[in-house]
Amino acid sequence: MRPAAEILLLLGGLLLGVALCGCQSDSRGRVIVLGIDGLDPGVVDLLMAEGEMPNFARLRRGGAYARLQSSEPILSPIIWTTIATGRVPADHEIGHFVAINEATGERLPVTSQMRAVKALWNIFSERDRSVGVVGWWATWPAETVRGAIVSDHTCYHFLFDDGAQGGDDSTGVTYPPGLRAEIEPMIRRPADVGAEELEPFARVEAAELERPFSFDDDLAHFRWAYSAAETYRAIGKYLWRSVQPDLLMVYIEGTDSASHLFGHLFRATDLAGELAEQRSRFGDTVEEMYRYADRLVGEYIEIMDDDTTLIVLSDHGFELGALPQDPSKTRDMRRVSEKHHKIEGILYAYGRNVRARRRFDRPTLVDVAPTVLALAGLSPSREMPGRVLYEGLSLAHEPRSVASYESGGVGAGGGVADRSVDPAILERLRALGYLDTESPSGDRNLAALLFEEQRFEEAVAAYEKLVAASPRDGALRASLAAALGSIGRLEDARDQADQAIRLAPLNPGGYHNRAVLHEKAGERDRAVADYREALRYAPDYAPSRQALERMGAGPDGDPVRDAQEIRAAQLAEAASLAARRGDYGEAMSLLDRAEAEAPRLALVHQYRSNVAFLMGDIEAARAALRKALEIEPDNVLYKTNLERLASTPSGK
Repeated sequence: MRPAAEILLLLGGLLLGVALCGCQSDSRGRVIVLGIDGLDPGVVDLLMAEGEMPNFARLRRGGAYARLQSSEPILSPIIWTTIATGRVPADHEIGHFVAINEATGERLPVTSQMRAVKALWNIFSERDRSVGVVGWWATWPAETVRGAIVSDHTCYHFLFDDGAQGGDDSTGVTYPPGLRAEIEPMIRRPADVGAEELEPFARVEAAELERPFSFDDDLAHFRWAYSAAETYRAIGKYLWRSVQPDLLMVYIEGTDSASHLFGHLFRATDLAGELAEQRSRFGDTVEEMYRYADRLVGEYIEIMDDDTTLIVLSDHGFELGALPQDPSKTRDMRRVSEKHHKIEGILYAYGRNVRARRRFDRPTLVDVAPTVLALAGLSPSREMPGRVLYEGLSLAHEPRSVASYESGGVGAGGGVADRSVDPAILERLRALGYLDTESPSGDRNLAALLFEEQRFEEAVAAYEKLVAASPRDGALRASLAAALGSIGRLEDARDQADQAIRLAPLNPGGYHNRAVLHEKAGERDRAVADYREALRYAPDYAPSRQALERMGAGPDGDPVRDAQEIRAAQLAEAASLAARRGDYGEAMSLLDRAEAEAPRLALVHQYRSNVAFLMGDIEAARAALRKALEIEPDNVLYKTNLERLASTPSGK
C-alpha cells in the first residue's frame, strides 16, 4: 500500500481551490491545534505551581496565554464546531450531541453533513493548503480535503457502545478511504488497556478487566477514554510526519470523561461508605489524566519545527472535587451533562510568531479560527464574529479579511455539500437513517442561543415551531413565554407561562418567566410570589434569587422561624453534608436530633426521605415524604417524589 503522503500527492490535482482576492499573505506558517476537552485552567495552574505540569509551564514562559471564554450550552459538539468554524452555533447549526431518525426514533450522533458552514479544514484545502484532522467532533463522514481526516468514528463516542470494540464498517471513517487501513495498527480499543497501563490511574482487580464492555461501567468507560486518547495522540503525530500538513487539528476527549466519572473524588477528604471506596480506587485518576495531558503537550512541542505554531486549548473548565447533592448519582454519572462544566477553558499559543510571556485579552471561542488563519497567512472572513488575537502575536503583516468563505457548497439539507462524497457514504447515511434526521435537542439549544443573542423574533419563531411539535412540553412553553415577552407580546407570553407551569410544575423557569411578566406589568407581590415558588423547587436557581435580592425581598416568604426550627434546619443541612460524604449513619443521627427539635419542619422529613432512599430503605423514604406532605400539602416536589417512590420496589 502506498503511504498516505503519496496518495495525497496523486489526489492533489483533483482538489478544487477557490481563488479570492487578498485571501493569502506571504507568511505561510504551519499550525498545530491540540484540543483537550474539559481541561480546567485553575487545576492546570494548581498542578503547574506544584511542578506537576512542566510542559504547560514551558508554554506559559515561552508563549501567550489566557483563560478562554466559552459559551453556553457547554456541550462538546457545539463548542468544538464553533472553534473549528469561527461561527456561532446559530450559523453552524450543530446544536447537540445527537440527531433523531424521524422514522424510527433512533438516536444518532451528529455528523459533518449537518454542519451548515465551512470549517478550517475546508478553508485551508480550498486555498491549496494541506490539513490533518484527528478525532474532531462531527467529522464523520470524513470530508474530501487536501490532506487527511481521521474522523470521530475511528474511536466512536461515549454515547454509543457500537464501535467501541471496533467493527467491519469503515465507511467514511477516514479521508482518503485507504488511510483507514494505514492507521489500523495505531487504533487502540478498551480491551487493549491492561492492568499495568492502568496502574498509574486506578487500582483495579484482574477480574474487572474481563467484564463485557459497557459505557455504564466506569472502569470500561475510562479504558475507552484512555485508549481513544492514545489512538488520536499517535495518529496526530503520524500525520504530522507523513502528510506534513499546514494545519493539524487533534482532539483528545479523555480529560473530560475522567472528570465526569471521577471528578468528585479530586483531592476529596473525609469520605465514607461507597465514596471512600471509590476514592481508594479512582481518587488519583483525574490528576493523572492532567499529567497525561502535560506529557501529550510535550510530545507535540518536540515535533514542531521553526515554522510551526502550537495552540493548546480546552472548550471549558470543570468543577473538580465537588460532591453531588445525591451521592447515589456517582453510581451512574451522566456522561453528557454540563452540570459541572465551568465557563472558562484554556488557550495557550507557542512557537512561530507568538510573543513570550504575553496574555491574550479575554479570548472567546470564535477568536480561535481567525487567529489560526492569520498564523497560517490566510485571511479571516467578515462573517466570523471573532478577532485575531494580535496582542499575543508578532505577525509582520495583518491579513486582509475576505467577505465570505461560503461560496456555494451548502447542501440541500442545510449542511456543507461535499461534491466528491463517495456514493457508498451516502448509502451508508441513508441506511442508518441520517438522511431523515432532526435534532430536537439541538433545535432547542439553537433557539436558546438566538434568544441569548437578542435575536428575539427569530427565537420566537424557533420556539413556536418546537411547541407546535411538542405541545405538552412545559419547559419549551416557558422559553417561548420569555421570547414573547421580549418582543412585547405580554398577553401571549403570560398564557404560555401559565401553560408551562400547569404542564411542568417543578420547572423553575416557568415560575421565573411568569414573575418577570408580573414585574413588567407592575404586579410586584405576584412577581415576588412566583420568584419564591421557583426557589421552593430549585433553591439554587440563581435568576430568581438575584431577582428577589434586586427587589429587596427574601427568598422565603414564610414567617420567621423560631429558635428550635433554626437549629433543626442547621442540623438538617449538616445531615445533607454527611450524606454527600457517604456517611448515611451520621446523617440519620443528625436528622433524629433535628426532628426532636422541630417535628413540624417539612425540610427535615424531606431530607430523611432522601437519605433513606440512598440507604435503599424505600418504605422509610415513603413514610418520611408522607409526613412532609402532611405539613406542606401543596408541595408539588413532595407529591412527585412520592409518586415516583410508589413504583419503586420496597425493601432495604
